[in-house]
Amino acid sequence: QVPLVESGGGLVQAGGSLRLSCAASGRTFNNYAMGWFRQALGDEREFVAGISWRGGSTYYADSVKGRFTISRDSAKNMMYLQMNSLKPEDTAIYYCVADESIRAVVATPHYWGQGTQVTVSS
Repeated sequence: QVPLVESGGGLVQAGGSLRLSCAASGRTFNNYAMGWFRQALGDEREFVAGISWRGGSTYYADSVKGRFTISRDSAKNMMYLQMNSLKPEDTAIYYCVADESIRAVVATPHYWGQGTQVTVSS
């Protein structure tokens, strides 16, 4: 059973917004750092954003800084990615990830969701 389930992807015009959600099922990830990766067609997976287990520290790829915001609600075992000012180059499958440390989340996270498609039209 995949412990992380993403939702909220879809088709949006450039300049628009989407909010991705990640639900932890089957176990709690309250003590885990979490984050988001993405993979565009023909490209490798790349780190997008990460958040520490308490939510006090956040990290972003340069390409999304100032446009995306990561957050988490430990009481609900949920994590979110608010994406604003979307660009066509943001088109990708977005994956929710988790691991014991933020360093692992940024580099090689252990737990992965199955992904949700985000498509930004020009």
